[in-house]
Amino acid sequence: MTVITSPQDPTVVSRIVSALTHQRVLAFASLIVLLIVFSLASPNFMQMSNMIAILQATSVNGVLAIAATLVIITGGIDLSVGTMMTFCAVMAGVVLTKAGLPMPLGIIAAIGTGAFCGMCSGTFVAKLKIPPFIATLGMMLILKGLSLVISGTRPIYFNDTPGFDQISRGSLIGEVIPFLPIPNGVLILFIVAGAAAYILSRTVLGRYCFALGSNEEAVRLSGVNTDRWKIAIYALAGAIVGIGGLLIASRLNSAQPALGLGYELEAIAAVVIGGTSLSGGRGTIIGTLIGALIMAVLTNGLRVLSVAQEWQTVVTGIIIILAVYADMMRRRKTN
Repeated sequence: MTVITSPQDPTVVSRIVSALTHQRVLAFASLIVLLIVFSLASPNFMQMSNMIAILQATSVNGVLAIAATLVIITGGIDLSVGTMMTFCAVMAGVVLTKAGLPMPLGIIAAIGTGAFCGMCSGTFVAKLKIPPFIATLGMMLILKGLSLVISGTRPIYFNDTPGFDQISRGSLIGEVIPFLPIPNGVLILFIVAGAAAYILSRTVLGRYCFALGSNEEAVRLSGVNTDRWKIAIYALAGAIVGIGGLLIASRLNSAQPALGLGYELEAIAAVVIGGTSLSGGRGTIIGTLIGALIMAVLTNGLRVLSVAQEWQTVVTGIIIILAVYADMMRRRKTN
């Protein structure tokens, strides 16, 4: 199979690469500034337990942001990652607690459920030509309802599934290096990030991901089945969300059917802060990880400073607006 890419002016390509690099450096510098500011504002911020809490929070949001990155690079959007995460957790709960099946099958159920839901969203977008915003908004509501129906509106607890909580809260690194108890959830995040980065940079799927976001019509006219690749990308993103569902369920040791709304906004914010363009065609996993860390540090820092929850939500909204505005400025410069 031949990968078709549209010819580009080397000067334009270099400007895009330079803009992405600049954004990553700027995001990393912002992360360092936040760490310094919160450290000076509260002596409790830099404690080991709080740093672990930040990393634990980043593990879930980071995985969702990686999934959102794949979709956004294609020029789409996925508003369902939060409720999809919850639905995957609920399905894992059904398999493990109600059906009493072994834990590996529960893990497969969560990831498979995510992949199937992502495939459905991709089909709505690619085959039915429904705008991604509407398709994934509808999927968000469908999965929210299904989570409540299947669970009976009650949490599903994993108390009778030994070792399930260790998926996220255990520490394989801590067993080897006792003074560095990095949770397994963080380790899984970096494994997922490494795999996603490899897919984007080294595989045909990754190349088509960028090509679809850059100029989908040119790719289609080149004889490529763009619908098939778009569905595959949404399905892959869904599978990654399934991993996020396992992480949040393991961290809480339960599947909370009412959880999920709001996670998609933080994921999208992390993606844009990390330099991925909402118009598609460019983005990096490293940038997304930095963006997820910024969101986690900011939320945790405000909580440590005892800022009211409603004001934390206000700050998150402001950050999303600023991130989108910064993305618009980047596009104008590169164009």
